[in-house]
Amino acid sequence: MMPLDPGARRSILDACAALETRSVSRLETLVRHASTLGNEAGALDEMARNYEALDLAPIRIPTVPDRLRDHPGFSPPLIPYDGRDNVAAIHTPRGSTGRSLALQGHVDVVPEGAADLWLTPPYEPSIRDGRIYGRGAGDMKAGIVSALTAFEALRLAGLQPAAPVQMQAVIEEECTGNGALATMLALPKTDAVVIPEPGPGLAAMYSAEVGVVWAWVTVTGRPVHVRDMHAGVNAIEACMRIAARFKDYEMEANRAERVHASFRGVNHPVNVNIGTLEGGEWNSSVPTRAKLGLRVGVMMGNTAAAVRADIEGIVAEAAKDLPNAKVRLDFHGFMADPCVFDMDSEICRLAKRCYAEVSGGDLRDYPATGLTDGRHFELYQDTRVACFGPDATEIHGIDESVGLDSVHAITRSIALLMAEWCGVERR
Repeated sequence: MMPLDPGARRSILDACAALETRSVSRLETLVRHASTLGNEAGALDEMARNYEALDLAPIRIPTVPDRLRDHPGFSPPLIPYDGRDNVAAIHTPRGSTGRSLALQGHVDVVPEGAADLWLTPPYEPSIRDGRIYGRGAGDMKAGIVSALTAFEALRLAGLQPAAPVQMQAVIEEECTGNGALATMLALPKTDAVVIPEPGPGLAAMYSAEVGVVWAWVTVTGRPVHVRDMHAGVNAIEACMRIAARFKDYEMEANRAERVHASFRGVNHPVNVNIGTLEGGEWNSSVPTRAKLGLRVGVMMGNTAAAVRADIEGIVAEAAKDLPNAKVRLDFHGFMADPCVFDMDSEICRLAKRCYAEVSGGDLRDYPATGLTDGRHFELYQDTRVACFGPDATEIHGIDESVGLDSVHAITRSIALLMAEWCGVERR
């Protein structure tokens, strides 16, 4: 990497400062798109408009399960993909003298939960005490906006990257990762990837992440009037008995000897979450059918395929104790392997240095008990990833927010990183 000219560095940082108000407005616009699963089209169209505003031509990239099914990074989809293509754009320099870079982020958000518990409506962004509140503000629309603004800052400074830069806005990071996989495979391999995912409420870079398997258990019981309940089979109670079987599994998975060195000191890194329970028809009827949704973590040294087999075994054993019920097990959603990121890679070291320069602080290593799209690039493309973003809090919870000072610091970090990694040329 060639050191960045001090004059260019100053011009880029000044441009980042000049764009802060526009950056906040851009984030507010994105948050207003309630881009939950199946509803991402509006946010994707907004990203296409953002790319066009930077004189980048949007590229629509479909997610086609039949093309991905045999790839080890593929997860069984939850719903069809029609009408919600990923959107990307590629900056091409006049002469490619630097190294290429992908700036990747997901536009999908998780459901808002009980909207009445939010202090302000989840899809109406609100700024309070230097933080912007709204579903997806932190996870991860703020990071996407930082990447866009960083690219714009170079332009405002009269510069542009001297290497190809890909912008990637993808779907389903929150449930399959298939959008990222489809986009990665459709575009040329870059020399590095930056994913501005939020940190754990503080400045951090993802050093490792668990894998995840989603499973669905459907129990069909025997409905009767409640007066004859002992003659029936309660599908909801049966689901709860099956769920209880996973507590021993979770405890075993978190035994010290089973935890990878990347997670030493992390309390309870492998989590089994009962995420959904649906069932029943009437308070005075023994319920006919119930469906349980499970999220099971995967530690390094294990694989998603092996955890799937574990789940199959646990459910099969539980079904033996429910002889009068029908138990079906399905896998849709995450079938994701764990990943360790290379903290000694040039891109990670550069990201940490740039962040320290602009903020005066450090990005701590963060072994995550969740997962990101970064695994696709590391595991299946052998491309190094720097995954770091602003200080979001209450992601997936109530009153999700992100600190605006942190957003601007990430913007400045990415701008300097891009200039140094890719090199710069005059526009």
